[in-house]
Amino acid sequence: MVNPRGPSGGDPSEGAGPRRPAGPPNRGVPPRRQPPPPSEQPTRHIPVGGRPQDPPIRDVPRPQQPGPPPNRPPQQPGPPPQQPGPPPNAQPRQPGPPPLYPHEQTTTTRIATPPPSNDAPVAGKPGFFGDRTAILLILAIVVLLVLAGAIGAELYTRHLASSKVASAVQCEVQDGASVSFAGAPPVLWQYLTSHYTDISVQTAGNQVRSAKGMKVSLDIRDVKLNNTNNSQGTIGSLNGTISWSADGIKQSIQDAIPVLGKFVTGDVSTNPGDGTVSLKGTFDSATVKPQIVNNGLSLQIVSLTALGSKMSTTTVQKDLDDLTSKATQNYPLGIHADGVKVTSTGVEGSFSSSNATIPAGGSQDPCFANL
Repeated sequence: MVNPRGPSGGDPSEGAGPRRPAGPPNRGVPPRRQPPPPSEQPTRHIPVGGRPQDPPIRDVPRPQQPGPPPNRPPQQPGPPPQQPGPPPNAQPRQPGPPPLYPHEQTTTTRIATPPPSNDAPVAGKPGFFGDRTAILLILAIVVLLVLAGAIGAELYTRHLASSKVASAVQCEVQDGASVSFAGAPPVLWQYLTSHYTDISVQTAGNQVRSAKGMKVSLDIRDVKLNNTNNSQGTIGSLNGTISWSADGIKQSIQDAIPVLGKFVTGDVSTNPGDGTVSLKGTFDSATVKPQIVNNGLSLQIVSLTALGSKMSTTTVQKDLDDLTSKATQNYPLGIHADGVKVTSTGVEGSFSSSNATIPAGGSQDPCFANL
């Protein structure tokens, strides 16, 4: 018996068993097996060699949570917590461009700030107005320093010049003196130019040499200093007034003329009408009249009575001339008496000088040595 031939090129095992159904061509990977579900049995610990076993863990029932007390209304749930939102008036943030590659993390990029230009103001440095304020402040300080220096120099020069003039006058009159200068021009300018325009001098009024109660007032103008061998400069004009009080006349006669002192133990009265001065004692009296003698003041005796009888006036007149000549004559700078008058308070004389030469180095008068 002959078996029929199968198709040529077939599998030789086709006739040996049942034929497997043909699957689809290019079959994929078979599906994975799913793991079995976890067992519901309690967890057991597998003993490990060399390590003590831990005690088994028992399931402990959870404590019951306390419920709400009876007869209490159910509590309403509160509002859900508010999520922090954006601040008021905040502008929404624009989303940036998506990253080129999703797996890369976004990094912060610092933008380099360009260096400040010379024209723009830099933080911490003053701008135009700050520089202007600093310049104005510096200028104000400089001006104040200059003014303070000028004022200090003016005060020092004024004090120095006043001290020298006052020292010369005090030496002449043997009394204290005060000196003042005109307000303009400044004394510093007058010192630099060696030209003093107006100087006023006042003595204390205690005495002028030996004459008590005598005061001198001087007005000196146009003083020019130019040191030479013979002089220290010139004075354009000098005008002065000598005031001799009635009480000063009485005190001077009592100190300088003992013989006539007994005639002036009482009051001294002035008579402006006839230009005389009356000296009265307890029993005696004398009358004198001020006059100009030898470019100075003099008290000429008009009458002299002692115990009702007239006395010789020769000796008394000589003593009076010595007193007045020492007080009012022989002044420097060519100063001389121009006039005299009797006032209600005493005797007043006027003195003057013009185009006078200031002695050099005290050669003619020691009082001008430090001028």
